[in-house]
Amino acid sequence: MNKQFYIGSTPELKNRLSEHNEGKVQSTAPYIPYELIYFEGYRDKQDALSREKKLKHHGQGFRRLKERLKNSILP
Repeated sequence: MNKQFYIGSTPELKNRLSEHNEGKVQSTAPYIPYELIYFEGYRDKQDALSREKKLKHHGQGFRRLKERLKNSILP
């Protein structure tokens, strides 16, 4: 299993996860399968995109998230 993280935002989480696992997203197809281990919900799209950007830069926010999920992430 691939130990990479995928961070993204979408208004339709179930559909987007299905698209990734069905290979419909060219950039992520080589890394199938995907398993949802965590999500955050936002009412405002700009809030969601701001959070996504912070996590994608793999800074302190990303490290804290990994620490919070340490028992959910495969070794």
